[in-house]
Amino acid sequence: MKITTLVENTSGGDCKAVHGLSFYVETKQHRLLFDLGPDKTVFENAKKLGVDLGAVDTVVISHGHYDHGGALRQFLELNKTAKVYIQRSAFLPHYSKVLLAKIDIGLDKALLNHPQLVLLDGDRVIDEELTVFVSHVPDTFRSEANASLLCKDGQDDFQHEQNLLIREESDVLFMGCAHSGVLSILESVPGVRPKICIGGFHIYNPAKRKTVSQTQLQTLADALGAYKDVRFYTCHCTGKKGYDFLHARHDNISYISCGMKLEV
Repeated sequence: MKITTLVENTSGGDCKAVHGLSFYVETKQHRLLFDLGPDKTVFENAKKLGVDLGAVDTVVISHGHYDHGGALRQFLELNKTAKVYIQRSAFLPHYSKVLLAKIDIGLDKALLNHPQLVLLDGDRVIDEELTVFVSHVPDTFRSEANASLLCKDGQDDFQHEQNLLIREESDVLFMGCAHSGVLSILESVPGVRPKICIGGFHIYNPAKRKTVSQTQLQTLADALGAYKDVRFYTCHCTGKKGYDFLHARHDNISYISCGMKLEV
């Protein structure tokens, strides 16, 4: 399996960094994208990295926030055949609360009925390689960074969030922001314990530019001690302070920036 980071908040090379996330993955059967980032950055970086987005056959969008699915319209204009798997509720209104303002951070609702979209209401086994699933375990961590995220009726419950399990020689779990809680998601993985987990931990609030409290960081670090057999590549909404804290305590946690490539 080959994994290339197309969009992420940081870049160590020529790729453009932007607040968002997108991974390109080559498996035995698929050329897929997990998330699309917020804008045209995914196309610019794909060109620099030699990735043909027109050859992608599958897209999984993790949740209904623009920094993960903002480039959907442009992608559908480029690629007329790929299936896009997304929770139906991802197209409901989503907001970020900044001071007294409520800012729309949702997806383009005009795309809801696009023929390439596969709207889900929970888990879906796509084939023997790919499974999309939601968190089925209550989030006991409850990241403070979720406090400013709203849906139409109040606090967001993140029922629109899904994750991707790819089953090959090494089972790999992809998360977007883990709003539902990285621990809850790990416990919800259907049938296996992944060897690798890639995605954000959502312990940084970009609107407030603030990492969760030291108490929460320590709670998460302690809980991740039960997953020393899992290799974590974190990014995006984990933030530098949160990553440094976790990495100092666990040598199985690394950071994956835009332009980086993994073979597993």
